[in-house]
Amino acid sequence: MFDALVRFVREQYRTEDFIPLHAPVFKGQESGYVQETIASTFVSSVGAFVDRFEKDAAAYTGAARAVATVNGTAALHAALLLAGVQRDELVITQALTFVATCNAIAYCGAQPVFVDVDRHTLGMSPASLEAWLQAHARLDADGNCRSKDGDRRIAACLPMHTFGHPADLDGLVSVCERWNLPLVEDAAESLGSLYRGKHTGSFGLLGTLSFNGNKIITTGGGGMILTNEALGARAKHLTTTAKRPHPFEYVHDEVGFNYRLPNLNAALGCAQLEQLEHFIASKRELASRYAAHLEGSELIFVQEPEHCRSNYWLNAVICPSREQRDFLLQVSNAADVMTRPIWQLMCDLPAYAHCPRDGLEQSRWLADRIVNLPSSVLPEHLS
Repeated sequence: MFDALVRFVREQYRTEDFIPLHAPVFKGQESGYVQETIASTFVSSVGAFVDRFEKDAAAYTGAARAVATVNGTAALHAALLLAGVQRDELVITQALTFVATCNAIAYCGAQPVFVDVDRHTLGMSPASLEAWLQAHARLDADGNCRSKDGDRRIAACLPMHTFGHPADLDGLVSVCERWNLPLVEDAAESLGSLYRGKHTGSFGLLGTLSFNGNKIITTGGGGMILTNEALGARAKHLTTTAKRPHPFEYVHDEVGFNYRLPNLNAALGCAQLEQLEHFIASKRELASRYAAHLEGSELIFVQEPEHCRSNYWLNAVICPSREQRDFLLQVSNAADVMTRPIWQLMCDLPAYAHCPRDGLEQSRWLADRIVNLPSSVLPEHLS
């Protein structure tokens, strides 16, 4: 079965060479825009392409304001600060995520709380969120959500849209509203993914994107904050070293961050964004081929949740067991077809082993079984 899957992947990519998990595609105006940036000499954090990239991203996602950052983790850190997260507070998130989600919480001096995910979305479970809050939280007289044990403020809820599949946003928004929790979406992997026709990252108070080299579009490194006009202006100020406009003086009115995206990277992003819908169409076609090939096999192909359009950033299968997962990883990588397991649960990492959590039954079940398959744009769609 696994040998047949390896052959199938090679048929899709039409090569006997090494097949990566996800390769970037540069077939548009990337070179021209970057050369234009070099000619302008505005290659650093100020330039026309930064402004254009922010406006184009806002228009594409439907956000009132988009603020570009040097990477997705910086965007997430700034978003949590803008949501009001402070030292020694709690932020509810999922253990089944990439480490940057938790690192951004730690940068704020706050502590993650891990609740379980839904098996069909791979994202935070509204039922698990509600159950943990019912058991461990209360609303004080001022409407603040606080832990029953220690009376710490629970400052935000931070779900992640895993592999580009939207989490149950109706459910999460509802729970967060009942408990007066700001919703911050880690949409790093889900650019182009829609939940009931609306873009991920636009349901909460803030959302963040990533443009790392392995994402559906790339700026080499880069991120974006999606939010409303008021918080967007605040985000721009905070991520630009909190520098106030002045003809010549250096006036910084608070502790800020040098999280600005360089103009060179933004030029690349503008060209990539122009091709995004083409990339999504190709990746969705690949996903449909995987699903058809695996139908009736022991491997369960992870498909987009109901009422969603997933960008299928990374295709994934669920294996029957941890042993089968490991065997698939061994067979495929030995054949120069790159596959990867999902991340280790955050609560199993030394930095976050002490954090509060629920039972995480689904998270652990999935972590033992998920394998990501090659997910690059198909070769026939590269011209």
